[in-house]
Amino acid sequence: MKVIITGSTGMVGKAVLLECLESNAVESVLVVNRHSIHMNHPKLKEIIHKDFLNIETIKDDLKGYDACFFCMGISAVGLSEEKYSKITYSMTENFAKTLHALNPNMVFNYVSGTGTDSSEKGRIMWARVKGKTENMIFKQGFKDAYAFRPGFILPEKGVKSRTKLYNFFYIISRPFFPLLKKSKSVTTSSKVGKAMIHSVLYSQDLKILENPDINRLATQYS
Repeated sequence: MKVIITGSTGMVGKAVLLECLESNAVESVLVVNRHSIHMNHPKLKEIIHKDFLNIETIKDDLKGYDACFFCMGISAVGLSEEKYSKITYSMTENFAKTLHALNPNMVFNYVSGTGTDSSEKGRIMWARVKGKTENMIFKQGFKDAYAFRPGFILPEKGVKSRTKLYNFFYIISRPFFPLLKKSKSVTTSSKVGKAMIHSVLYSQDLKILENPDINRLATQYS
């Protein structure tokens, strides 16, 4: 399969990228980021694109792919709903609509988060916006689509969060990682990547995946 990944400068996106590069099922990977990941690999091609609201100039590079793993996202802390929606919803919508027009038989996976509000009517702003974004993707008409809602993720293979506070927490909690990995409510960055790949290879009835579902999908076909 040929896959597109966004947000590979972040922890989840980088983890998904590493699993794709290691997987025999993945033939090639195109990463579309606002900043370079500074990686070289025979399977890997990188496009630096700053404005996800205007991707006309890179449309030709997005043709012929089987899946998109959309891992780009930001924290809602300190942002108005308007600004957060522009980055979270509008940018994703523009990318998804463009990809569907180019690759209608594609599988589109969106990284959301635990607590996302599918009703779009809850009190928590980020959860409403994420829910609206999930619903939009499901309505696009892709061959298949999934919303990944990871909660607590243990980083593996050297991936790091861009949030300093999270990295500090990971450092002090590392001695407990072996114990935490045994919990069904905890997943790992590697399992998120493997589950992404398996969702393309093996269609799932469940379209919204929380940590236990991610763990199952990651290991069920290994």
